[in-house]
Amino acid sequence: MRLTTKGRFAVTAMLDLTLHGGSGAVRLNDISTRQQISLSYLEQLFAKLRRAGLVESIRGPGGGYVLAQAADQINIAQIIAAAEDKLDATQCTGRADCHNGTPCLTHNIWESLNHTIDNHLRAITLAGALKANRENHTHVVRFPHIN
Repeated sequence: MRLTTKGRFAVTAMLDLTLHGGSGAVRLNDISTRQQISLSYLEQLFAKLRRAGLVESIRGPGGGYVLAQAADQINIAQIIAAAEDKLDATQCTGRADCHNGTPCLTHNIWESLNHTIDNHLRAITLAGALKANRENHTHVVRFPHIN
């Protein structure tokens, strides 16, 4: 299991949108420049994020993207799911048929890891991630609810 570039860039772009969207729509060109993510890649990601109901597009002069919900209502798991479908540590994509039609010896371990990761990412909202980043005054995001 691996978090791909799609998921990482989607989270980064959504955090940028949250940070810079207070005064209106944010252009993908601006996110591209600030985060050094290709514009065409952002266009693909934002199409997925829009279909998932996480962002809305504003057309015309001054257009761009805005969050479709408040930043404290969008969590990191939703963003990754929109960009990548699903993070999954199991070999069988959760079907429990990885060993000749039955669960392998380690299936429960990987399934438990899936739940742990999902719960962790659901607990982090865009607003919470930005707040944690500001409080630490670094580029490293620390989350107080995690030991």
